[in-house]
Amino acid sequence: MLKKWEYYEENKEKQEKIVRKFNISPLLANILINRGIIEEEDIEVFLNPTRHSFHDPYLMPDMKKAVERILQAIKDKQKIMIYGDYDVDGITSITVLKKFLEERGLEVGAYIPNRLDEGYGLNKEAIKQIYDKQYRLMITVDCGISGIEEIEYANELGIQTIITDHHEPAETLPNALAVVDQKIKTSIYPFRGLAGCGVVFKLIQAIGIALKLDEKEYLKYLDIVCVGTISDIVPLVDENRVIAKLGLKLVNVTKNIGLKTLLDSTGYSVIDSGSISFGVAPRINACGRMGFEQEALKLFLTEDKKEAMAITEKLNQYNKERQETEKKIFEEAVQMIEESEKDKNCIILGSQNWHHGVIGIVSSKVTDMYYKPSILVCFEEEEAKGSGRSISGFDLHEALGKCSSHLERFGGHEMAVGLSLKTDEFEQFKEEFEQYAENSNIKELVPVIKADGQITLKDFRVDFVSELKLLEPFGEANKVPLFIYRNLKIDSIRALSEGKHLKLTLKDGNTVIQAIGFNMGALSTEYLIGDKIDMIGTLEINRFNGFESVQMNLKDIRKSY
Repeated sequence: MLKKWEYYEENKEKQEKIVRKFNISPLLANILINRGIIEEEDIEVFLNPTRHSFHDPYLMPDMKKAVERILQAIKDKQKIMIYGDYDVDGITSITVLKKFLEERGLEVGAYIPNRLDEGYGLNKEAIKQIYDKQYRLMITVDCGISGIEEIEYANELGIQTIITDHHEPAETLPNALAVVDQKIKTSIYPFRGLAGCGVVFKLIQAIGIALKLDEKEYLKYLDIVCVGTISDIVPLVDENRVIAKLGLKLVNVTKNIGLKTLLDSTGYSVIDSGSISFGVAPRINACGRMGFEQEALKLFLTEDKKEAMAITEKLNQYNKERQETEKKIFEEAVQMIEESEKDKNCIILGSQNWHHGVIGIVSSKVTDMYYKPSILVCFEEEEAKGSGRSISGFDLHEALGKCSSHLERFGGHEMAVGLSLKTDEFEQFKEEFEQYAENSNIKELVPVIKADGQITLKDFRVDFVSELKLLEPFGEANKVPLFIYRNLKIDSIRALSEGKHLKLTLKDGNTVIQAIGFNMGALSTEYLIGDKIDMIGTLEINRFNGFESVQMNLKDIRKSY
């Protein structure tokens, strides 16, 4: 598929000012400008965050109320129940708050709804169980902001609730004792992008300040908070960057036995945002997806190395099962698309044999492959549950709103949704949605790759690529920089790994440049030696036999004009 290339223009005036002040290269200065990091104070915090870079936790809505109630619980030795989500953000949030409160002498329980049986968020049956176990104070983490009816039910039972969440609230807030969420309209908190575990960190920071604790009593949890933050794909800027940058230092020397054991099992030699995103997060999330959410929490809470190793083995097995299930569903979906859906503006598929814990991942892969919005639905007798992913420029949540007459429930945002409906309503829903997509602008939408700038041979240096490490950790809103390199002559071109990947050597004058394109092997037959091409991709250092060289990891190539 033809992709549109865009790149940021240089701002020479701002660039030169940053170069002089921070002694960095013009290209790196321009990347900071591209990311909207322009003010000297913001650049300093971005490049060199410290423990003093955190915002005042008491700027969060209802923080004072929440802290005062928890201090009362500490004084009176009251039991507290933490109610969290089953993903990495939820698991890490529970871990941090539970450990911190237990160190303050409290008895702390934890409730995680089963994804397959209960679904996301609060439910009344769970709240009744919490009441029956004599808990009268409940703190939600990474959920609760939409639980208006459930919080009223808790109030009726006599359970007080403190909500800590990071999701978008509705016009009406739950009638909880305190609602700590930086996205509330009246919030004056200077950063909206915290993950659920980030909000929990602000809570324990606020409690620590109130109790006049040493900073290390809450800072020591940044390793776990960092894992949750990176895994939840929130923007790694502002306070999230402080959490991630400082937290990764602690992850590398973590004292959490479960986290260390899990990291060791992933096989990553370097612990960075990538090893968290692709090594740790899938294994933790696999527990929730496969219905074994308690195992992930046990791993982070255990103090026993043998238990940690046993749980890690289970997590790796769950992840393997998740991968196998995902692969099977993806292959079935592609077959269905190729047979009857390929020419449609969107992809709506349903099957009785699919696992609704993993269809979201498959939907994402389908959307990436065909560059069309997709919704995958699994039929469970009379009920059906679905998950969808979109492309830039098509608001999937809005589309569901226009086609909701056949839906029981739906939620999410522009790019990702979840939904439920009656099985016998699926065909009518599919027809209605396809008609909506037909009348939209999907056909005009093409993938856009936006580069940080154009480079030439003088930038293709090990020292420049090393300098880019100042931008780490990479993640949402702080992606690995992309560059365009133009007018290169193909010196050699071949496919690797049975045609899967692409390997190129290119010439800029008399200098040979290396490039590799993963999953781009099919392009090896579209270009000839001697062709002039432009390429776009990331720069990386290739180490071989003690020798370092720069190569480009390709995202796309095209013939030069």
